[in-house]
Amino acid sequence: MDSYGLINQIANSKKQTPVKVTLKGKLNQNIRNVNGFFGNEDFGVLYCSLDEWERIKEKDSELIDDFVLECDRRNSAIPMADLTKYNARIEPGAIIRDFVEIGDGAVIMMGAVLNLGSVVGKGTMIDMNVVLGGRAQVGENCHIGAGAVLAGVIEPPSADPVVIEDNVLVGANAVITEGVRVGKNAVIAAGSVVLSNVEANSVYAGIPARKIKETDTKTKGKTQMIQALRNL
Repeated sequence: MDSYGLINQIANSKKQTPVKVTLKGKLNQNIRNVNGFFGNEDFGVLYCSLDEWERIKEKDSELIDDFVLECDRRNSAIPMADLTKYNARIEPGAIIRDFVEIGDGAVIMMGAVLNLGSVVGKGTMIDMNVVLGGRAQVGENCHIGAGAVLAGVIEPPSADPVVIEDNVLVGANAVITEGVRVGKNAVIAAGSVVLSNVEANSVYAGIPARKIKETDTKTKGKTQMIQALRNL
């Protein structure tokens, strides 16, 4: 989906503030019949919108002895993705928005953030605390190292996204700015800041990143992908 499609989804979505309320008291039928209530007349857990909870609290406040309100978003436009639709290994703590594509056998590690419109190819590993900005595209059999950032470009809509082609290794804490294309089999050294396109079969390093050599047998040995880590 291009930027205009994503912008349209955000603009026209119903903004939501879902809450979880744990409550106790003399919970009457009005409360217990609300969709999303689980419990009995003395104690229960309610999943609903903030607006619905405010109405319940105002109407039946004398019946509620105590409650705990949990809220993890406010006027959110795009929900989290349904992780069950992906044929991939996704570890706890990854944050994945809807409208994200993840290929078969990909690995998404703890703390990774995948914003809407981003794409992860088959067999690619997105390591811990990586940020894939909106519409960032990563090809097949890549490794994006821990803490790396691929800039997002939902706004302005005319900007080109980051594109990482197949079999690329991006080192830890590297930053790749909007519009950059990284060619196949390239290696980006840890901590590099990439401001312009990267040639295929090349190693780049530095701030700003510059080509330091062609990939060779030694480089391939140091950057080898391990298929066993991608087995489901």
